[in-house]
Amino acid sequence: MKAEIRCIVVDDEPLAREIIENYISRIDHLTLVASCGNALEAFNIVANKRIDLIFLDIQMPDLTGIDFLKDLTPSPNVIFTTAYSDYALDAFNLEVIDYLLKPIEFSRFLKSVNRVLKLSKSTSTPLALSNNNNDDDEYNYQDIFIYLKVEKKMQKIFLKNILYIESLKNYIKIKTSDREIIAYKSISSIESVLPSTRFLRVHRSFIISIDHIDAFSTTEIELKGTKIPIGRNYKTSVKEKLGYF
Repeated sequence: MKAEIRCIVVDDEPLAREIIENYISRIDHLTLVASCGNALEAFNIVANKRIDLIFLDIQMPDLTGIDFLKDLTPSPNVIFTTAYSDYALDAFNLEVIDYLLKPIEFSRFLKSVNRVLKLSKSTSTPLALSNNNNDDDEYNYQDIFIYLKVEKKMQKIFLKNILYIESLKNYIKIKTSDREIIAYKSISSIESVLPSTRFLRVHRSFIISIDHIDAFSTTEIELKGTKIPIGRNYKTSVKEKLGYF
């Protein structure tokens, strides 16, 4: 059975992401999980899904690829994809798999991927051999967190503490067990990084934590004294997830 390498692309340039995505699609062993325009978005993906390989740009706004990588513990395999040759020493010290200079030719890209494949065959804990694994079970849920920008600071939020998320137009309100957090983000974008086995969209304005449900009916869900409505367009998916009496 061929090894499946689950990867993401992180680059603030859409054209650069498109090129890497195209290269990935041409290699059977690679499965593209997500394509991210910034490091923060990638951080949330890596925190919630099993990722084996990151194609990572270095020069990006807000958080560079190098600083992003330093904050990842443990880190998946990383291949730098950059237009700058000045960071080769950083790449060496961070023990990345390869350092690709743009514009990247497919033959050079393939050589890097082959390095990852050889590494996966030589390690005692090989990359996933099947896509039948539940992504959300790859991590201890108690330790999973996301970062959100709140009042010019990056706030760490553990998923286990989230009760529900409410849309406030261009913002979201995250209600946890001990506080409320307002962040500039759409509810759809936050939904995309949450594990589907733990969170459920029940209304166009609400995502709830399944673990914190106290009671529910065909019209609403109760979480720690708060009643969340079930939207008409979400009744079927909620029924399939929770089951109705």
